[in-house]
Amino acid sequence: MNTENWSGLIAATFTPMKDNGELNIPAIPSIVNQLVAEGVAGLYVCGGTGEGISLTNNERMIVAEAYIKAANGKVPVFIHVGQDSIFAARELAKHALANGADGISAMTPTYFKPNSTRALVDSLKVITEAAPDLPFIYYHFPAKSMLQLNLDEFVEMAGDQLPSMYAIKFTDSKVYDLQSILHVSNGKLKVFFGTDEMLLTGLLAGASGAIGSTYNFALPLYLKLIEAWKDNDLVKAQYLQNLSVTMVKTFAPFGGIEGQKAIMSLVGMECGPTRLPLNILSISEIEQLRQQLEEIGFFRWARS
Repeated sequence: MNTENWSGLIAATFTPMKDNGELNIPAIPSIVNQLVAEGVAGLYVCGGTGEGISLTNNERMIVAEAYIKAANGKVPVFIHVGQDSIFAARELAKHALANGADGISAMTPTYFKPNSTRALVDSLKVITEAAPDLPFIYYHFPAKSMLQLNLDEFVEMAGDQLPSMYAIKFTDSKVYDLQSILHVSNGKLKVFFGTDEMLLTGLLAGASGAIGSTYNFALPLYLKLIEAWKDNDLVKAQYLQNLSVTMVKTFAPFGGIEGQKAIMSLVGMECGPTRLPLNILSISEIEQLRQQLEEIGFFRWARS
């Protein structure tokens, strides 16, 4: 696929599971078909939303293969290969390349953290050299990685040492850092914004598009937001963004991924519960969430 035109809303996909926590691979094709029909621009597999860190490497390979097969070239599929073991991540990158992924992504290791920009770049180099022909998206998520990174220094060093680096998945509220990335890279790096409830802010700052979890079940809302932004109707775009904020505030008390997986089932894209150590919502909790979503009008304005 032509990477030059990659933009729009990329769904950070969920990993369907059975009630006992085992993978439910047969559920993937129908989820992908629905997302493609609604206009998703791509799929980002086995990231945080996909509970990738809670899966074994073998499970991650199975999930990656299933999403790539289900997408069947209709939309690009990016596989998150990040692992605390960079050599385990390297094997996932090799697998993604061999199985037809369109790109790979990784966040820094989170237990033993790189103590310098050089250590981070060297770690990412081990991973990306296993799939040199695949565009690489660095996953910048300081709230999870707890890595205080000089992004300007990183972008400059990565430009020399990571030839396959294509974009940054930017999940942070420090939008001035996003703008700095675009400036320092002289437009060579794309930025995909990763905070759904701030999408409009990210677009205004120069993001090419976004990668996020709520695009799985509220894509129509965000597509209308982007249309309003492109039409210079900022008032309408702000209104639609506020609906997104209201939605996030509604499901967040039920758990970020837990609540969103429950919403998937409520909109007809069954993907089961989360895997321990995340909570497993009870039937009564899911019904409570459904009622609260009804009260805010979610099923009216987020799904059509």
